[in-house]
Amino acid sequence: MTIKAVYFDLGGVLVRTEFQAPREHLAERVGLSYEELVRVVFDSRSAREASLGKISEADHWKAVLRALHLPLKEREAVQGEFFGGDVIDRELIAFIRSLRPRCKTGLISNAWDGLRLTMEREKFADAFDTLIISAEVGAMKPEARIFEIALEKLKAKPKEAVFVDDFAENIAGCEAAGLHGIHFRSTRQVRQDLKKLLKI
Repeated sequence: MTIKAVYFDLGGVLVRTEFQAPREHLAERVGLSYEELVRVVFDSRSAREASLGKISEADHWKAVLRALHLPLKEREAVQGEFFGGDVIDRELIAFIRSLRPRCKTGLISNAWDGLRLTMEREKFADAFDTLIISAEVGAMKPEARIFEIALEKLKAKPKEAVFVDDFAENIAGCEAAGLHGIHFRSTRQVRQDLKKLLKI
Protein backbone atom coordinates (compact mmCIF):
# COMPACT_ATOMS: atom_id res chain seq x y z
CA MET A 1 0.00 0.00 0.00
CA THR A 2 1.22 3.51 -0.84
CA ILE A 3 2.35 5.68 2.08
CA LYS A 4 0.23 8.85 2.15
CA ALA A 5 1.22 10.33 5.52
CA VAL A 6 4.52 10.59 7.39
CA TYR A 7 4.51 11.66 11.04
CA PHE A 8 7.45 12.72 13.19
CA ASP A 9 8.10 13.08 16.91
CA LEU A 10 9.72 16.32 18.08
CA GLY A 11 11.92 15.83 21.17
CA GLY A 12 14.79 13.44 20.49
CA VAL A 13 14.13 13.52 16.74
CA LEU A 14 13.68 17.05 15.37
CA VAL A 15 15.05 18.73 18.48
CA ARG A 16 17.83 16.97 20.36
CA THR A 17 19.98 17.79 23.40
CA GLU A 18 23.37 17.81 21.66
CA PHE A 19 25.20 19.69 24.43
CA GLN A 20 24.67 18.66 28.05
CA ALA A 21 26.76 21.34 29.75
CA PRO A 22 24.00 23.97 30.29
CA ARG A 23 21.65 21.36 31.83
CA GLU A 24 24.49 19.87 33.89
CA HIS A 25 25.31 23.34 35.20
CA LEU A 26 21.69 23.90 36.23
CA ALA A 27 21.54 20.48 37.94
CA GLU A 28 24.68 21.27 39.90
CA ARG A 29 23.30 24.67 40.86
CA VAL A 30 20.13 23.16 42.36
CA GLY A 31 21.88 20.17 43.96
CA LEU A 32 20.47 17.43 41.74
CA SER A 33 21.94 14.91 39.35
CA TYR A 34 21.35 15.44 35.64
CA GLU A 35 18.85 12.55 35.62
CA GLU A 36 16.97 13.87 38.66
CA LEU A 37 16.60 17.28 37.02
CA VAL A 38 15.27 15.73 33.82
CA ARG A 39 12.71 13.77 35.83
CA VAL A 40 11.50 16.94 37.57
CA VAL A 41 10.97 18.71 34.24
CA PHE A 42 9.70 15.86 32.06
CA ASP A 43 8.48 13.01 34.29
CA SER A 44 6.78 14.72 37.21
CA ARG A 45 3.04 14.80 37.90
CA SER A 46 2.76 18.40 36.69
CA ALA A 47 4.67 17.51 33.49
CA ARG A 48 2.12 14.80 32.70
CA GLU A 49 -0.79 17.10 33.52
CA ALA A 50 0.66 19.78 31.23
CA SER A 51 1.21 17.18 28.50
CA LEU A 52 -2.49 16.26 28.71
CA GLY A 53 -3.62 19.89 28.71
CA LYS A 54 -4.93 19.70 32.28
CA ILE A 55 -2.68 22.56 33.37
CA SER A 56 -0.79 25.19 31.40
CA GLU A 57 2.92 25.08 30.63
CA ALA A 58 3.28 28.16 32.86
CA ASP A 59 1.71 26.31 35.79
CA HIS A 60 4.02 23.35 35.19
CA TRP A 61 7.07 25.60 35.34
CA LYS A 62 5.79 27.07 38.61
CA ALA A 63 5.72 23.52 39.98
CA VAL A 64 9.24 22.90 38.66
CA LEU A 65 10.58 26.02 40.35
CA ARG A 66 8.92 25.02 43.62
CA ALA A 67 10.51 21.57 43.37
CA LEU A 68 13.91 23.18 42.74
CA HIS A 69 13.37 25.66 45.63
CA LEU A 70 13.84 28.61 43.30
CA PRO A 71 11.83 31.87 43.07
CA LEU A 72 9.33 32.28 40.20
CA LYS A 73 11.34 35.20 38.83
CA GLU A 74 14.04 32.69 37.78
CA ARG A 75 11.74 30.83 35.38
CA GLU A 76 13.20 32.34 32.22
CA ALA A 77 16.78 31.71 33.34
CA VAL A 78 15.99 28.12 34.38
CA GLN A 79 14.29 27.36 31.06
CA GLY A 80 17.18 28.94 29.19
CA GLU A 81 19.71 26.75 31.01
CA PHE A 82 17.64 23.59 30.80
CA PHE A 83 17.11 23.85 27.05
CA GLY A 84 20.39 25.65 26.32
CA GLY A 85 22.01 22.58 24.73
CA ASP A 86 19.07 21.72 22.46
CA VAL A 87 19.59 21.89 18.70
CA ILE A 88 16.93 21.91 15.95
CA ASP A 89 17.78 19.47 13.16
CA ARG A 90 17.31 21.80 10.19
CA GLU A 91 18.62 19.13 7.80
CA LEU A 92 15.86 16.72 8.79
CA ILE A 93 13.25 19.49 8.61
CA ALA A 94 14.39 20.31 5.06
CA PHE A 95 14.00 16.62 4.19
CA ILE A 96 10.47 16.63 5.66
CA ARG A 97 9.58 19.62 3.47
CA SER A 98 10.91 17.73 0.43
CA LEU A 99 8.43 14.90 1.03
CA ARG A 100 5.54 17.11 -0.07
CA PRO A 101 3.49 16.91 -2.22
CA ARG A 102 4.36 13.20 -2.56
CA CYS A 103 2.80 12.63 0.86
CA LYS A 104 1.37 14.66 3.73
CA THR A 105 3.44 15.36 6.83
CA GLY A 106 2.49 15.59 10.47
CA LEU A 107 3.95 16.02 13.94
CA ILE A 108 2.88 13.84 16.89
CA SER A 109 4.39 15.13 20.13
CA ASN A 110 3.82 14.64 23.84
CA ALA A 111 4.23 18.31 24.63
CA TRP A 112 2.88 21.28 26.55
CA ASP A 113 0.65 24.04 25.25
CA GLY A 114 3.53 26.32 24.24
CA LEU A 115 4.93 24.05 21.52
CA ARG A 116 2.94 25.40 18.58
CA LEU A 117 4.11 28.96 19.23
CA THR A 118 7.69 27.78 19.71
CA MET A 119 7.64 25.98 16.34
CA GLU A 120 6.16 29.04 14.65
CA ARG A 121 8.80 31.27 16.23
CA GLU A 122 11.57 28.91 15.09
CA LYS A 123 10.01 28.81 11.62
CA PHE A 124 9.46 25.10 11.12
CA ALA A 125 5.77 24.63 11.91
CA ASP A 126 5.10 25.10 8.19
CA ALA A 127 6.97 21.85 7.41
CA PHE A 128 3.87 19.98 8.59
CA ASP A 129 0.32 19.67 7.30
CA THR A 130 -0.89 19.05 10.85
CA LEU A 131 0.48 19.35 14.39
CA ILE A 132 -0.85 16.81 16.89
CA ILE A 133 0.25 18.14 20.28
CA SER A 134 -0.81 16.08 23.29
CA ALA A 135 -1.74 19.12 25.40
CA GLU A 136 -4.14 20.24 22.67
CA VAL A 137 -5.81 16.86 22.05
CA GLY A 138 -5.77 15.39 25.58
CA ALA A 139 -4.05 12.14 24.57
CA MET A 140 -0.43 11.00 24.77
CA LYS A 141 1.82 8.50 23.05
CA PRO A 142 1.91 5.53 23.17
CA GLU A 143 -1.91 5.54 23.53
CA ALA A 144 -3.79 4.52 20.38
CA ARG A 145 -6.04 7.59 20.56
CA ILE A 146 -3.35 10.10 19.62
CA PHE A 147 -2.49 8.08 16.50
CA GLU A 148 -6.18 7.84 15.59
CA ILE A 149 -6.45 11.64 15.84
CA ALA A 150 -3.36 12.07 13.66
CA LEU A 151 -4.76 9.74 10.99
CA GLU A 152 -8.12 11.54 11.03
CA LYS A 153 -6.40 14.90 10.50
CA LEU A 154 -4.62 13.74 7.33
CA LYS A 155 -7.41 11.37 6.20
CA ALA A 156 -5.03 8.40 6.09
CA LYS A 157 -5.54 4.74 6.92
CA PRO A 158 -3.09 3.17 9.40
CA LYS A 159 -1.26 1.15 6.72
CA GLU A 160 -0.87 4.32 4.63
CA ALA A 161 1.06 6.04 7.42
CA VAL A 162 4.49 5.88 9.04
CA PHE A 163 5.69 7.37 12.33
CA VAL A 164 9.25 8.26 13.37
CA ASP A 165 10.11 8.38 17.10
CA ASP A 166 13.16 7.83 19.30
CA PHE A 167 11.33 5.85 22.02
CA ALA A 168 10.75 2.14 21.43
CA GLU A 169 7.49 2.19 23.40
CA ASN A 170 6.06 4.86 21.11
CA ILE A 171 7.04 2.84 18.04
CA ALA A 172 5.33 -0.17 19.61
CA GLY A 173 2.26 2.00 20.24
CA CYS A 174 2.05 3.24 16.66
CA GLU A 175 2.53 -0.26 15.27
CA ALA A 176 -0.20 -1.57 17.59
CA ALA A 177 -2.44 1.11 16.05
CA GLY A 178 -1.56 -0.25 12.59
CA LEU A 179 1.00 2.35 11.42
CA HIS A 180 4.50 1.60 10.16
CA GLY A 181 7.12 2.57 12.75
CA ILE A 182 10.68 3.84 12.27
CA HIS A 183 12.86 3.97 15.38
CA PHE A 184 15.04 7.10 15.14
CA ARG A 185 18.75 6.54 15.67
CA SER A 186 20.21 9.17 13.34
CA THR A 187 19.09 11.63 10.67
CA ARG A 188 20.89 9.63 7.98
CA GLN A 189 19.28 6.36 9.05
CA VAL A 190 15.77 7.89 9.09
CA ARG A 191 16.23 9.41 5.65
CA GLN A 192 17.38 6.07 4.27
CA ASP A 193 14.56 4.15 5.94
CA LEU A 194 11.93 6.59 4.69
CA LYS A 195 13.29 6.67 1.15
CA LYS A 196 13.14 2.89 1.06
CA LEU A 197 9.59 2.81 2.42
CA LEU A 198 8.43 5.60 0.10
CA LYS A 199 10.34 4.14 -2.85
CA ILE A 200 12.14 7.42 -3.66
